[in-house]
Amino acid sequence: MDEDNRSPRERCKVVGLPHSSDETGERAQARTPSSEGEQGVNAAVEGNAERAWTLDQVYTKLHRLAAKAKQDPNWQFTNLAHMLTEELLGEAFRRLRKEASPGIDGITVAAYEQNLESNLEGLHRRLREGRYRAQPVRRVYIEKEDGKKRPLGIPAIEDKIVQRAVLIILEPIYENDFLPCSYGFRPRRSTHQALDAVFRAIVLGKVSYVLDADIKGYFDNIVREQLMEIIRARVKDETICRYMGKWLHAGVIEDGALLVTTKGTPQGAVISPWMANVYLHHVLDQWVEKQIKPLLKGEIHLIRYADDFIVCFQYHEDATRFLAVLRQRFERFGLELSEAKTQLIAFGRFAAEQLRREGKGKPPTFNFLGFTHICATSRQGKFTIHLSTAKNRLKRAAQRLTEWCRTHRHLKVSEQHATLVRKMTGHYQAYGRRTNYASLRQFFRIAERSWRKWLARRSQHGTMTWTRYKALLARFPLPQPRVTQAGVC
Repeated sequence: MDEDNRSPRERCKVVGLPHSSDETGERAQARTPSSEGEQGVNAAVEGNAERAWTLDQVYTKLHRLAAKAKQDPNWQFTNLAHMLTEELLGEAFRRLRKEASPGIDGITVAAYEQNLESNLEGLHRRLREGRYRAQPVRRVYIEKEDGKKRPLGIPAIEDKIVQRAVLIILEPIYENDFLPCSYGFRPRRSTHQALDAVFRAIVLGKVSYVLDADIKGYFDNIVREQLMEIIRARVKDETICRYMGKWLHAGVIEDGALLVTTKGTPQGAVISPWMANVYLHHVLDQWVEKQIKPLLKGEIHLIRYADDFIVCFQYHEDATRFLAVLRQRFERFGLELSEAKTQLIAFGRFAAEQLRREGKGKPPTFNFLGFTHICATSRQGKFTIHLSTAKNRLKRAAQRLTEWCRTHRHLKVSEQHATLVRKMTGHYQAYGRRTNYASLRQFFRIAERSWRKWLARRSQHGTMTWTRYKALLARFPLPQPRVTQAGVC
């Protein structure tokens, strides 16, 4: 089909946006009381048609932006802010997580939605008149796998809306720039696709060495001036860039005090994953593709998910040279490898054969995206990779499930069962790889034992023998482990 003849709905599919004119029409009809008469209904429909057309115009523009970005990788986009219409802000609001935590203003998504049209109208007016001000983010801490605390910055809801709207505009441009090796926080890409890419590189390629790298405090150490310079190479709209500057320099509220930060992007902000992708796209992805690959003797494969990445090599000499220049490259952009978590190991078909000839057993393993990667042999006797849930991930999932059973043991059994089913199904969805059934089975048994243990402690006089527990499971069965991902391993 000729692109110029595509309908607005078809253009939406090109840039990855849902078409909402039908949905908007239903909302307008629902808001129009029948007592207003035919004239009021017609006015509402006409007003709705005008708003829907405004959003369709934005979709059409995004389609053209994507086509231009694909056609000319060096084109600079200078006129984007006018697409921040009230309807696009509404689309951005609809994409927010409804259970998202409030920022420093304490306004939740549900509270903002109660007077949504008026709120969006006021926000749009402030954007148009240059009176929009970004609020400091609210800092909270979450526990990391190593027991340390990771800081998160929670923006106010209106900052989330504007960030999401800007992201809707910029994604079609940068999706044509980002390379296939990048999988994190991108439309229609997932961790399981990244895991499949690892399999193809190692099993089907000539890989003998794997660099498992970790960036120390990546989000907290991004150099903002260099980030904005990278963004301005593609986006020259000063209004959009000014918004980004506001979000980066808004500061952090912690324990009631305003802290001014000079580097990094706040984890938890809607725009932060995109900014992090743009930074590493320039610092790592393009550098490897354009400058490193032509200089190496053998194969190199980069697979990156946000700030988590591995690099696969054919030759050890290439791997050691790359690691040395990678440290220098990162230093130029304010980044540093975590030496404790970065390792270069022999891994792959040829490494396994060499170690076997030398009587040294199997190659070491590495963890990537929550899975331990293990050199193995298929039933046909060919080299392959098996995936197993990383021990720290399995331990953390089991602890969270057990803690939930403990703190909610006095709920009705039916309510406990419904939540447990959701939690276990989510775990299977995340880790349900073909070669990971043993770990899934282990998680199932932990869940089964934990539920029985805390059901038995609902009261001091209660008992929950295995016979009684099995009778309860007949009425409220826990979901059996199952493979949910049609991956290659």
